[in-house]
Amino acid sequence: MIDLRLLREDPDRVRASQRARGEDVALVDSLLSADERRRSSGVRFDELRAEQKQLGKLIPKATGDEKAELLKRAGQLAADVKAADAERDAADAETQELLLQLGNLVHPDVPVGGEEDFVTLETHGTIRDFGAEGFEPKDHLELGQLLGAIDVERGAKVSGSRFYFLTGVGALLELALVNAALAQATAAGFTPMLTPALVRPQSMAGTGFLGQAAQDVYHLDKDDLYLVGTSEVPLAAYHMDEILDADKLPLRYAGFSPCFRREAGSHGKDTRGIFRVHQFDKVEMFSYVAPEDSQAEHQRLLEWEKQWLTSLELPFRVIDVASADLGASAARKFDCEAWIPTQGKYRELTSTSDCTEFQSRRLSIRVRDGKQVKPLATLNGTLCAVPRTIVAILENHQQADGSVRVPEVLRPYLGGREVLEPAAK
Repeated sequence: MIDLRLLREDPDRVRASQRARGEDVALVDSLLSADERRRSSGVRFDELRAEQKQLGKLIPKATGDEKAELLKRAGQLAADVKAADAERDAADAETQELLLQLGNLVHPDVPVGGEEDFVTLETHGTIRDFGAEGFEPKDHLELGQLLGAIDVERGAKVSGSRFYFLTGVGALLELALVNAALAQATAAGFTPMLTPALVRPQSMAGTGFLGQAAQDVYHLDKDDLYLVGTSEVPLAAYHMDEILDADKLPLRYAGFSPCFRREAGSHGKDTRGIFRVHQFDKVEMFSYVAPEDSQAEHQRLLEWEKQWLTSLELPFRVIDVASADLGASAARKFDCEAWIPTQGKYRELTSTSDCTEFQSRRLSIRVRDGKQVKPLATLNGTLCAVPRTIVAILENHQQADGSVRVPEVLRPYLGGREVLEPAAK
């Protein structure tokens, strides 16, 4: 959530952010009104309580008619205090409810617009000319079936559409990717973490995934637990309700977890293969830093993502995501999109977001800097979303006979294997 003081001091900035996100601007005025009622009812309650306490000191000293009058006033004050307390609680609850609906403030450098209004910042690698090499590229599913690596038919039989099995060399390729990604993260100073896949509502809400993203989340009604769509959620909630020491920052974690997404609204999109699925594994970077360091940390996370994709020898571009496509918690987001030959376009493989103080305020995570205690900044960055990375590797490193060349960075994790060969029939 944002700072209410900032909302009061510069409501136009918040209105502009809501407008850039394509969200309800009227929410800002509703929140200002609720906050004013919260503060005025709080003042009213404090005044009545002060009068009540003063009256409590006078009554024992009074006698006769004066005492009777004071007792009468005390009875009225008790009712007024109770009513003021209820009014204050109601206004506070309304303020908090509205505040949770408000997205993070969009960074001023973010391009304004929807999904297609991003700005390309960099392009890396060379896109292969398969025509010049004399063959038509196969898509990842055909390659995965030739290699005995992907089985979507049995995935659908067992669990339904958008589920799959990674088999044989496919399973080994996932493990190689995870181990290589964690090795890079560890070398960069991240603490490896295996995180819970089920979290409580306050963890999911605190990271901003129960607002506009709620339709994409799996909820277990009987247990009131949520399946995470990213280990960002448990990594953000890891220090919930804690005060951290400033000299311990930055804190950097690399979480590995299964991820679950309903993919609501994606009907008919990416239905072939394993690019868009309901369950997948992912290595996620997460940082806790001082607020003034968040933009520099954002660039560092992006550099680590670029290092990873470069090590996989993939052609990719970096985009500055447009305002209406940010997600509630992000002030700014960069995506790295790899070239997918059979689609003839770049597709998102990694993403990194600067969430500033938005999540830490919701999760009550603060930092002690001398005598001052204040919210800190949180950032996240996908290092390896496994299925999409497999898609990009298979398609970009395929050879004419259906085999796939293994990037050098993965070979130590595949027993030195340089090529994935089609499976014997």
